[in-house]
Amino acid sequence: MLKVGDKAPELLGTDEAGNEVRVSDYKGRKLVVYFYPKDSTPGCTAEACSLRDGMDALVEAGYSVVGISGDSAASHLRFKEKQQLNFPLVADVDKSTIQAFGAWGEKKMAGRVYMGIIRSTFVLDGDGVVERVITKVDTKNAAKQILEN
Repeated sequence: MLKVGDKAPELLGTDEAGNEVRVSDYKGRKLVVYFYPKDSTPGCTAEACSLRDGMDALVEAGYSVVGISGDSAASHLRFKEKQQLNFPLVADVDKSTIQAFGAWGEKKMAGRVYMGIIRSTFVLDGDGVVERVITKVDTKNAAKQILEN
């Protein structure tokens, strides 16, 4: 997993509208890159809605937000429209960005061990360097957790 001081990969991927998303698109602003397992699941919806609802405070504090999962652009578009999300969602179907950040790994649920996306949030400075990594994400208070440094 990327750690504080590491440079983030430049290309994050393609968003729900087919636009390429790069770290340099946010040069000079802090960028929150958050990884989540699946569109429209309870925890992922709570996290996305927390960020949506906290967007004014995040923007005021100098942050932009990009969400990334392995879901398709079509799935992201439905999720974004249904939840009225106000930030891009990158469709990383081949999981290249997820793996580059180290947000892919072994998970356990109901006694089953499998590989999947590790819910995590990376806060990048204005030059794309990791400033903070949050691995114990409070899905219902994700925006507040970012703002609390």
